[in-house]
Amino acid sequence: MTAAQLSIMFFLQLAAIIAACRLVGLAAQRWLNQPQVVGEMIAGVLLGPSVLGLLAPQIEAALFPEESKKVLYVGAQLGVGLYMFIVGLTFDKDEFRSSARSAAAVAFGSMAAPFAVAALMVPWLMGIDGLFTPRVGEAQAALFLGAAIAITAFPMLARIIHERGIAHTKLGTLSLSSGAIGDAGAWIVVALVLASLGEGASLAWRAVGGGLAFAVVMVWIAPPLLARLGAIHARQGEIGGGLLGTVLVLFLLSAFFMDAAGIHAVFGGFLLGTAMPRGPFAEELRAKLEPFTTVFLLPMFFTFSGLNTQLQVVDNLALAGAALAILAASILAKGGACYLAARLSGHDHATAMGIGALMNARGLMELIIINIGLQRGIIEPGLFAILVVMAIVTTLMASPLFEAVYGRRAREEGRM
Repeated sequence: MTAAQLSIMFFLQLAAIIAACRLVGLAAQRWLNQPQVVGEMIAGVLLGPSVLGLLAPQIEAALFPEESKKVLYVGAQLGVGLYMFIVGLTFDKDEFRSSARSAAAVAFGSMAAPFAVAALMVPWLMGIDGLFTPRVGEAQAALFLGAAIAITAFPMLARIIHERGIAHTKLGTLSLSSGAIGDAGAWIVVALVLASLGEGASLAWRAVGGGLAFAVVMVWIAPPLLARLGAIHARQGEIGGGLLGTVLVLFLLSAFFMDAAGIHAVFGGFLLGTAMPRGPFAEELRAKLEPFTTVFLLPMFFTFSGLNTQLQVVDNLALAGAALAILAASILAKGGACYLAARLSGHDHATAMGIGALMNARGLMELIIINIGLQRGIIEPGLFAILVVMAIVTTLMASPLFEAVYGRRAREEGRM
């Protein structure tokens, strides 16, 4: 396929992606009481081989030829990274400092329990065909499965929190903080697994060292330097092209650094957003970037992941049993651990339940991890499909469960 053909196809793909995401998102809001983001996740799966490819394979193949997926991948990473930068702009650092111990405790619990459950399940799962590849040992399998169970749908968590109007509440800040800490840990574990499979010890050192160094810079060094951007905005009275271009260059460099370190671009965008000056500058910057990012760029992220999802490979009783066991263990381990950690940190029952409900969503961060596992020869298509099902179910249940355990209180806090 030539560059001109890719360009033509890209416009058609984006038209289909945006239309599907808006329509399914609207249906999810109106009929399922789900946030827009969940509808967009479903739309991505509908456009892929699991639904469109099954019902109309020729249309799916013509609309999303293999050569075009590389272009969609780049757009997907840009969309999710820029969205997490916007989330970082609204992140309440003062509230985070006041709840840092609780966030660390919840993050630790959200990782410890899933890894323990994975270690118990892996000896049984290794005996089922279609889950792990022969090159993977039990320790490596347990670490990878633990990371897959422990991961939180960080971008989706952020959108659910913002759509519910609780971004500046203690629960919203604690959930985002815990999700960020836990997901960074999960990515580091994945890097360790890849290193143990011959990717090289340098990968693990780069992930740990690079991630910590970047976090230190963004927390302690960057804020006073970036405060100059707020001063320029105060003098000019608006964010002009030069100021906006400077911010976007900083975002792209941050995303590059975290991706090159082996963690993920989303953390570069998020940490840069938290370091930006607050007040009118952050508010105008968000107003300029958010509509285009959420409506145009972010749907590419959901669709690209959906194009790599094939649910029909779970076609026998052994795999179905493994799917049910992994789903049940994932929900109980992650949700229960987050609830218990929040309670032990001094939060009341309703807040702890709300945190457990939100943190249990895995979404497409899960799909990113398992795509890496599939591509690097850690898992086979059967386990990939099972973990996709787990990601979809836990994400779908997050919003209704949160509404049931914390909805009324969230609305009251959002009006404060």
